[in-house]
Formats: sequence, C-alpha cells, structure tokens
Amino acid sequence: MTDPAAAAGSAQQKIDTSVPHSARIWNYWLGGKDNYPVDEEAGDAYTAVFPGIVTIARSSRAFLRRNIAFLAGEAGIRQFLDVGTGLPTADNTHQVAQRLAPDSRIVYVDNDPMVLAHARALLYSTPEGATAYIDADILDPDRILEVAAETLDFKRPTALILSNILGHISDYDRARSIATRLMAALPSGSYLSVNDGSRGVDPVFERAQDAYNDSGAVPYNLRTVDQITAYFEGLELLEPGVVPVPLWRPDGDTSTPEVIAEHGGLARKP
Repeated sequence: MTDPAAAAGSAQQKIDTSVPHSARIWNYWLGGKDNYPVDEEAGDAYTAVFPGIVTIARSSRAFLRRNIAFLAGEAGIRQFLDVGTGLPTADNTHQVAQRLAPDSRIVYVDNDPMVLAHARALLYSTPEGATAYIDADILDPDRILEVAAETLDFKRPTALILSNILGHISDYDRARSIATRLMAALPSGSYLSVNDGSRGVDPVFERAQDAYNDSGAVPYNLRTVDQITAYFEGLELLEPGVVPVPLWRPDGDTSTPEVIAEHGGLARKP
C-alpha cells in the first residue's frame, strides 16, 4: 500500500479550497473541523433554506454507529468494508467496531483528495485488528474488491457499509448493480448496511437538494423509500426494516425519534 504520509501530501496539492465540496460541507454539518470558509458559507446557505439538513447529517451518523455496534457485538462481525467513508469525525467505523471487538479489520474506500489527505487519521488501529484505506471509486467495484482483499478475508462474513454514497451515482440501476456486485463477493452471513437521503417525505428538503444539484456542485440524488429498500433484494432484512434512520433501533444516546427524509436498513446475506 502507498505510504500514507506521501499519499496525503500528494492529495493535499489537489484540494481546491476556493470551491465548496460536499464532503467538507457534510463534515461542517456534523460539527467537524475539516472544512474551509467556502464550505461553511455553502452549508449555511443550504441550512437557510432547509435547517433540517443538520438533523439528517447527525442522525445518519448515529444510525451508522448503531449499525456498527450491532454488527461488532450481537452479530459477531469482525470485517468491515466501508465504501464512501467521507471525512473522519467522531465514531468512525473502526473506532466503534474495535471498541467492542479489538480484532476487527476495517477497510475504508474513498476517492476524494481531502479524505486521502486524512488517511493517516483513519489508519490507526488496535494492535489486534487492522485498518486500511483504499483510494478507489465506487464506480469500480472490482478494483475495490481486489485491493480490499489485501486486508480482508472474503471467505469470512463481512459487513458492507454504503452510507450516503449510492445517492452520488446518478443512474439508479447502476447504483443497484454496484451494491449487488459488492455483496456477491461476500459469503453467507455477511451484512449490507445502506442509508441515503429519501424522496417523497419532505418537499422542502427535496427543493433544497434539487437547487444544490443545479448549482454545479457534485449532485446527490434522493431516492424513494421503495428504491432504497430494493438495495436489499435477496437479503434478509433485519427489523425494523427500512425506516427513517432515527427509528432504526434507537438507544439511550439518541434524541426523540423523528420521521426525516433519510432512510436506512441492515440486512443479512443468507
């Protein structure tokens, strides 16, 4: 694997801080520090139209934390493939998993230069486990699987994490085929976790997102709840199914569950 320090330095040179970027805006909404004034301005402009985006961002992160806690705990999963990880904040996949199971092995996948610049932060691991980062595009699932196999044993059950990434694929059928291709490489007993922004729930959110997509920024496509549910076709969907993310097995650390335009679920491969 490429030396992370050298890779980070190379990636840093490619980062354009004069243009807002979706990963840095999301980081800003999560309360992170890995963003620039231009991202804060864009984030504030979005929240002026739809303040609920901050709730969506933070509820999505909490959903991911509860998913990983279940997988590393009750489900006994020790391998995680997190595609489209975005910028590191609190409770990253490896942190949640290795707190519960120090021997967990995690591979992060992203192709954003700023994420690559922070790869060193992601690569810290417990001595018993492993954490690796792949600079790859979700549109190339075969490369993801090839390189991830250097860290993960795909003969063992693995959790595939697709959190707020499939919406970046404009063609829905292609998004489904990529999710299917990645799951096809994983054995029985593996899991698929998906959450994405949903259409048909909050028209104000839809108008805000459509305006953002029309601004020239990298678009993010909202999907209907039925479309999100279809990602799990052929898998055993765990209760409570595909629901607004605050309603997925809420715990004592979550606020009062809300019906928001972000749906997700978790399913097991039979």
